[in-house]
Amino acid sequence: MKKHLVRLAMAFGIIMAISFTASAQIYVNVRPTPPVIVRTAPPSPRHVWIGEEWETRNGVYVHTGGHWAMPPHPGWVWIPGHWAHAHRGHYWIPGHWRRR
Repeated sequence: MKKHLVRLAMAFGIIMAISFTASAQIYVNVRPTPPVIVRTAPPSPRHVWIGEEWETRNGVYVHTGGHWAMPPHPGWVWIPGHWAHAHRGHYWIPGHWRRR
């Protein structure tokens, strides 16, 4: 029983450490420029265009926008992400789905 509790505590500690490092904010002095992406026809009338969108991977911003996506639930709308400025530099606030 003790062995299982120790393993469970170790797993919990690892998960917590990963979640804290994943939420670290990345700042840049110059905002990256998104690549030019041609918007194709939507696969269906329910699809929503996700334009400029950035993710942090290995400490740098990577463009992930320029695609069609289905809302997770009927009636939800896409709120686009945007760049914000702080005293340390620019940082990306991700887009997200929201109920109407």
